[in-house]
Amino acid sequence: MQSLITGIAHVGIRVAELERSRHFYSLLGFEFVAGPLGSEPVAILGHAAGIEINLILNAQREREHNILMEEPVKHAGYTHIALACRDIEAARASLEAAGVTISGGPITFPNGHRAIFVRDPDRNVIELNQG
Repeated sequence: MQSLITGIAHVGIRVAELERSRHFYSLLGFEFVAGPLGSEPVAILGHAAGIEINLILNAQREREHNILMEEPVKHAGYTHIALACRDIEAARASLEAAGVTISGGPITFPNGHRAIFVRDPDRNVIELNQG
């Protein structure tokens, strides 16, 4: 049977403040498309690589940790998104120059891919993966 799934339409990321999240994701090449829209509300960001992120604007203002990543008892849920990256070293240098802390890596996986990890302003994890 042929798969009914053809790709990922978008990734939803819960955030507290639109402007600080827009700034962070612009460092990764995302551009503002529309929003806030709807009762949640949601802002849409797009990337030239065909990736869409929906920023869901209803997170608590002050969050000291990521409940999925930093709790001793692990909860079910999505822990991060991995974005394909042409050049991990260039990405790392660019992000660090913009004041973004690299929270993990660079690491090399058994398949030869290299990755670094960063946190957005709401501590959501983003992996940049060079394959």
